[in-house]
Amino acid sequence: MGEPGFWDHQERAAQVSAEHARASRKLTSFQALERDAADLDALAEMADEDASLAGEVLEQVASVEARLQALEEERLFSGRYDTGDAFVTVNAGAGGTDAQDWAEMVLRMEMRWAEKRGFQVELLEASPGEEAGIKSATFLVKGENAYGLYGSEKGVHRLVRLSPFDSANRRQTSFAGVEVSPVVDDVGEIEIDDDDLQVDTYRASGAGGQHVNKTDSAVRITHRPTGIVVQCQNERSQSSNRAEAMAMLRSKLAERAERERQAEIAREKGAAQDVNFGSQIRSYVLHPYTMVKDHRTDYEIGDASRVLDGDLDGFVRAYLLRAAAHGV
Repeated sequence: MGEPGFWDHQERAAQVSAEHARASRKLTSFQALERDAADLDALAEMADEDASLAGEVLEQVASVEARLQALEEERLFSGRYDTGDAFVTVNAGAGGTDAQDWAEMVLRMEMRWAEKRGFQVELLEASPGEEAGIKSATFLVKGENAYGLYGSEKGVHRLVRLSPFDSANRRQTSFAGVEVSPVVDDVGEIEIDDDDLQVDTYRASGAGGQHVNKTDSAVRITHRPTGIVVQCQNERSQSSNRAEAMAMLRSKLAERAERERQAEIAREKGAAQDVNFGSQIRSYVLHPYTMVKDHRTDYEIGDASRVLDGDLDGFVRAYLLRAAAHGV
């Protein structure tokens, strides 16, 4: 950063500066943790002589353990895009109105989790269901390691409950899919031929004032070679929505390429790696008992309402540790 001409290339300089800031923050955190951990022995000896200090020692131990867990989590992000931002899409699966209602619950859960971690969240598009819930929705989450963290949420989420939409109040199983793709900053990294695109405009739905009811500002882009469809209705102008939709398309193509690369590595290793994001990853049971269980790690929590309110840290940490152990 101190080299002459470093700031002549603003985009590259900004990337290096951000990387330097991340590395500096991690180093500072580690050094502070090292010092506090080294002080524990002396604190423990003092507490042996003065019982009134026992509470302080316990507080310090808890603080060290919490920060150690956070640093251990950060070392698990080694993928190409792991440290960056992410686009998260939730789609209703099989189950009709129940599934659309469930998709909205999953959307809320995933967004609440981001907010609890201090991430910036922006809802880009939401297609409402016929009677309730949503058919699909996409939001942008900005924060350090956002893509690496949300990678644990990719796949199908299964709900079992008494249906509020069934007059007989029968038990219903519903499904919702979560897709996650990285935000790709380098536009040239993913080449897109304009001839491969089908661009449609439509009238935005939902909140947004009178403007969205008068103009076809929402944009839907279909990438013909892959069949990937993206849409954005968050911005007030068609050009802004198109730019955001193109960013989403680049991200989905990058995620697809990364998935294919991981599959090729797995084949070369002879490993049986599941890169099919359509597989069921987690079950949320609300009847006849309450429990949320991750089928990849067997991690489970009995308080389903807490999980649905965005408490996903335990599930995510268990998945990341498993993935690191298996070299995924």
